[in-house]
Amino acid sequence: MTTQVTPVVVRARGDIDLDTGPRLRHELIRALAENHEVVLDLSEVTFMDCAGLNALIDARNQADRRGARLTLRNVGRPVARILALTGLTGRLAPATPPS
Repeated sequence: MTTQVTPVVVRARGDIDLDTGPRLRHELIRALAENHEVVLDLSEVTFMDCAGLNALIDARNQADRRGARLTLRNVGRPVARILALTGLTGRLAPATPPS
């Protein structure tokens, strides 16, 4: 018998910066502490700086330590650009959209 795990979805929106990055990090770390699979929906993110990037990296590291899964979904240009510029696209690989 196989158990289906339903991922928890965390939705980010607006600017993810020095003001909001720590809150996103807190929500992701909390979600990963309580769930085996977390999806971060970034469809409404309009800007991301290094504080947002740090939140993603900390959450990825937490997921790796716990053997959990963190998936980025609906990655738009603002997030894709910072991932590409920092060389972290592979480490924080976004989910491919369904075809």
